Amino acid sequence: MHAELLEPTARYLELLRRHGQRDAWLPAGLMRRLPTASASPTSPQTRETQPDLTSKARPMATPTLTPSGTKTERLAALRAETLQCQICPHLAKSRTQVVFGVGDPEARLMFVGEAPGADEDEKGEPFVGLAGKLLTKMLTAMELTREQIYIANVLKCRPDMPGSTSGNRKPTRTEMDACLPYLRAQVAIIAPVVIVALGATAVEGLFGPQKTTISRLRGTWMELDGVPVRPTFHPSYLLHNQNLALKRLVWEDLLSVMERLPLPISEKQRGFFLPPEK
Repeated sequence: MHAELLEPTARYLELLRRHGQRDAWLPAGLMRRLPTASASPTSPQTRETQPDLTSKARPMATPTLTPSGTKTERLAALRAETLQCQICPHLAKSRTQVVFGVGDPEARLMFVGEAPGADEDEKGEPFVGLAGKLLTKMLTAMELTREQIYIANVLKCRPDMPGSTSGNRKPTRTEMDACLPYLRAQVAIIAPVVIVALGATAVEGLFGPQKTTISRLRGTWMELDGVPVRPTFHPSYLLHNQNLALKRLVWEDLLSVMERLPLPISEKQRGFFLPPEK
């Protein structure tokens, strides 16, 4: 792993500790290269009452960040590495292809979902099914296109389904921990101004298990490696809940994102999804 990932990894472990995550699984080589526990009085290793976040070693991706070249070239190198991943043998066996991510390497805005579905697994691109079409409409309302942003998932492979069952399942904690370094490497290369986390599972993948619901997390700001993260509902949730008030909540999150970037906001946009005046 390239040295530039060490500091973000240390910050990520601290974020997990703050949010109640008791375990994180890192390769032994990386654990030996992390800053020592004595550097911080709040470090998990300095107090017996704090959780030990680096004590368990489980399979985890260790991407190599190319230190030179354009963002496009560096992402291409990371993508080539990700396509060969065999960290989760059951996912590598069942996947059609790795769904790395798509969009502008220079994007200021990044959307993160949980994992590919059947459509994404087939086409090799995130958010191309019904939820993806709704995401495109959300971007249009922001006066943005998919080509202007970057879209990726916590998990790069579609979670396998048992037997001949259909549908999608939630990624396991182990699967997300194993794959998260690829996403964090993407964030390190792209360096977005804002990240939008789509749904509870995306938030869990980024920050560990939460003690509250996505309904309470949306409307707030979190932070990943110094980048502001706005949690909101997943587009698929909106597809199953055709509620104007719910759409307005998501739109309010997107308005906050537009203000943070900043992007111009018209009075018409500010009025989207508000109930009609009586």
